[in-house]
Amino acid sequence: MSENRQPGPSGRAPTVADVLALPVVAGGDPRVVAGEEHVDRPVRWVHVTELTDPASFLKGGELVLTTGMPLPDDPAGVRRYIDELAGVGAAALVIELVRRYHRPPDALVQACRARGLPLVTLASDVNFLEVTQVVHTLILGHQAEAMRRTQRVHEAFTALTLRGAGPEEVLRAAAEMSARTVVLENLVHRALVCEPSGSVERAALTDWERRSRTTPATDRAGVSGPEGWLAAPVEYQGERWGRVVMLPAAHPGRAFGPEDVTVLERTAMALTIARLTHPTPWERTAHRNALRELVEQRHRSPADARARLTALGVPADDTLFVAVLADLPSAEDAAAAEVRLCEESAPQGPRVLAGLLSPTRLGVLLALRPTRPWREAVQRVSRTALDAAPGATVSAGAPAGDLADVARSFREAARVAEAADPGLPLPSGRSFHERSDIGLRRLLFALRDDTRLQDFAERQLGPLLDHDARHGTDLVTTLRGYLDAAGNKTVAARSSGLSRETVYQRLRTIERLLGRDLESGEQRTELHVALHAVDALRALPPAGRRPGRDR
Repeated sequence: MSENRQPGPSGRAPTVADVLALPVVAGGDPRVVAGEEHVDRPVRWVHVTELTDPASFLKGGELVLTTGMPLPDDPAGVRRYIDELAGVGAAALVIELVRRYHRPPDALVQACRARGLPLVTLASDVNFLEVTQVVHTLILGHQAEAMRRTQRVHEAFTALTLRGAGPEEVLRAAAEMSARTVVLENLVHRALVCEPSGSVERAALTDWERRSRTTPATDRAGVSGPEGWLAAPVEYQGERWGRVVMLPAAHPGRAFGPEDVTVLERTAMALTIARLTHPTPWERTAHRNALRELVEQRHRSPADARARLTALGVPADDTLFVAVLADLPSAEDAAAAEVRLCEESAPQGPRVLAGLLSPTRLGVLLALRPTRPWREAVQRVSRTALDAAPGATVSAGAPAGDLADVARSFREAARVAEAADPGLPLPSGRSFHERSDIGLRRLLFALRDDTRLQDFAERQLGPLLDHDARHGTDLVTTLRGYLDAAGNKTVAARSSGLSRETVYQRLRTIERLLGRDLESGEQRTELHVALHAVDALRALPPAGRRPGRDR
């Protein structure tokens, strides 16, 4: 009987079409003469009958086999016979054209077509007992395999729960098990987590809120809405937090089955436990993940990024984007600033996306109307961060007119943060740093860890610094005053409180130690840059913060 093993794809019950492909049935030359569009119906059992009222013995899903002997002679009786089979949900009717009929009666064909019941004729004898044995073996094998798969689903979700998995990991597992796209949304129809399977985020999330609102909520896992979503509520003791949705397969003909329902129910349960055990709200985690994807450009395409952001409720069209980074003294300060910023931005609607990018770095994406002054919005963010932690350093990138340029704006904000020398004051009325603040001193401060800058400063000023260290002199200060005076020795002497002769003597000593000509404008410039480099190398950011190191 090995040639009659499972004919269809593993993982699903055999269908009418699968049964007809079995050698034990194919030998009878089966022909589908009505209801061809429904041969994908699953076969739950096989029932051999010669009764005039077989429907009373059926429960639905049976493949009914008959020689045709009990069929009524009159068309009305035939219609009643088929109506009863269709009413109880029989999978198909198979009639053998050997004993009573050599072609199917027209009334039988018409009745089956009217009720959408597949009618299959067999041109030669088929051993009905053997068909029953083979198909039942397949069905029982499928049921056993389905039980094993269900057990694996339960074990997988139990392991996720015990491991303390968050919503992203839970949905990723659900998408892998079901080979379908799975989405978690909150009560206001914001798509917080999307795990696509076989499709891109753009296809799954485009126009999400409208599509979601046309899909009615259900009290338990079930299919609803115009697109046929399989959805289940995520709730605990009557308090509902959102729902998890499994989208239909991209290709038609693959309906949701019991295993999909099991996966979704276990997903909802795991999400409930994750919500109870994880203190961070889903929305905040979703914002963090969305920001990191934008900063690191982990989207497959700009269209995917746009769909992801829009599904979170952040406008992506006709919008000016500004990237802001707040570096905080400690992880506790960063977490407090994140909470405070999220609370204060809530009344403005979904035009602020905020989240931790690292333990001490808070990222903020402002989605502003093009006519709105962006510096005022950044200033408000900066004041909020400074109120939460006075030691914060806030930096902004240049505005981006398109979502594709947001990563560039964040990179620029990071460069500004690296150049934010704490020793230099900000312009009056502004509490954040921006690109225009980066002059020579800030640029050198940003490059302070570069060994090439360190080597340059040492080659230019090393002998002079060594001399001051050995002899307790302060020739570096004299050199600084001279260079700040643009090479004017009289101004340098006056500003230092020294006589001109003393300054002249010290400058000659400096020239000798460095082997430089202080009358050369180019060499004075090199020495002046080296002095600023030494200042940058000696400067340290505030305790606990190293701009750019936590990214």
